[in-house]
Amino acid sequence: MKLVMAIINDEDAFHIMDVLSEKGFYVTKLASTGGFLRSGNTTLICGVNEERIPELVEIIEKKCKSRKQITSINSTHVSANESYVPYPVEVIVGGAAIFVLNVEEFKKV
Repeated sequence: MKLVMAIINDEDAFHIMDVLSEKGFYVTKLASTGGFLRSGNTTLICGVNEERIPELVEIIEKKCKSRKQITSINSTHVSANESYVPYPVEVIVGGAAIFVLNVEEFKKV
């Protein structure tokens, strides 16, 4: 058995969870926050038999596409003498970070 953790964009979460449920995967959803943009992410956790990992990863890859987004960057390094005017910047959001971990023991009680 493996534990798959996928960090995805909030916008993709419910659609992916629906597809995974339809395919018979049990998924737990956790709210998380990204680093650079400090925006909402979702971390999906799924216990999977090793032979189903390619199917799970393929679903996530197909449904979590990267996309461009315009956002304002907020700096935390502005001194009292400086004025700060946020400016729009184009960033890539979406996609997925997928981790596959070994599970030594699993019990469902």
